[in-house]
Amino acid sequence: MRIPHDDGPEEESPRRKRRASAKPEARSATVPKGGAGRVVEPSAAEPAEKGPNTEIRPQTFDEYIGQAALKRKLAIFVEAAKGRGEPLDHTLVHGPPGLGKTTMAHILANELGVQLHLTSGPAIEHKGILAGHLTALAARDVLFIDEIHRLSPTVEESLYAAMEDGRIDLPVGEGSQARTINIDLAPFTLIGATTRTAMLSGPLRDRFQIIEGIELYGDDELALIVERTAAILGMAISEAGALEIGRRSRGTPRIANRLTRRVRDFAQVDGLLEITEKSASVALDTLGIDGEGLDANDRRLLTMIIEGFDGGPVGVEALAASLGEPRDTLESVYEPFLLQRGFLLRTPRGRVATGKAAAHLGLRLPPGAIGAQTGLKI
Repeated sequence: MRIPHDDGPEEESPRRKRRASAKPEARSATVPKGGAGRVVEPSAAEPAEKGPNTEIRPQTFDEYIGQAALKRKLAIFVEAAKGRGEPLDHTLVHGPPGLGKTTMAHILANELGVQLHLTSGPAIEHKGILAGHLTALAARDVLFIDEIHRLSPTVEESLYAAMEDGRIDLPVGEGSQARTINIDLAPFTLIGATTRTAMLSGPLRDRFQIIEGIELYGDDELALIVERTAAILGMAISEAGALEIGRRSRGTPRIANRLTRRVRDFAQVDGLLEITEKSASVALDTLGIDGEGLDANDRRLLTMIIEGFDGGPVGVEALAASLGEPRDTLESVYEPFLLQRGFLLRTPRGRVATGKAAAHLGLRLPPGAIGAQTGLKI
């Protein structure tokens, strides 16, 4: 199923537009723009991005597969900022986990030719840590804060002045000797990433001049990502094999990359020189990923709604308690894919399993169930 994007005129089909040279150069800490920039590693409190994922991560807009409309807009913003010699406006990127928000921050810094400083909301525990990050920025550098909605209110208030006025105010001393020091900052770009836009405070959200979302990917786009990842891993893969992995990847590049690694393991142990549609299907079935991309937790959730709550509607709190899962996990991990693929409905009264979900699981909805009445069988 192809997910529609607001991409304007259709380009050549991704399946016909195979990337013969899918394997990019291995990623290093230096931005591939004549050595103009580099990634500044996080502090010891924040895990450094090293290992095999750094090689798979795209480095430029050209290497980034999918999200064509978003790439076009961001490329224009980047070129305009470079032409004026100014930092890119503060940018907020939102979307479900695993869609490439951090990757997009890397690409923006690389395209701007500046340094990228990495941190996360939970890691900035107080103003002093925030001040350390901000004062380390050179002119036009990018500060990336992942899960920015998890900043504490005190830290968030300090960030307002940094974003608007280019300064940060730090209290010094105590009691009658207390005073505030104003520290001027170099012009910089803040890129925030969040999976929970609703949890951002209004004042912080309004201080971003660029607010963009990343959508779930289509099967064809994920197949291209699988082909690229397989090439980097040194394993040949057929078009049909890549598409089989892509359509079971829940619309998420991170899952596509993970499944590609696991299918590669099966192929290697079986002595195969190429991942085919059949070998990919067998491996994914063994991993518990069915033909629609549902895993054991997805099937358990849908089965609970159908059998435990007569197809719904059921409140998310009751559903989370029945499954023994946190509400946040249901809302941010499971539901986006199930909603997008037509297995689940959200109604004012709660979650509802659809006729498509019941048919896929070999179950029957009660005659009076809302899902049965909709007749939704996408």
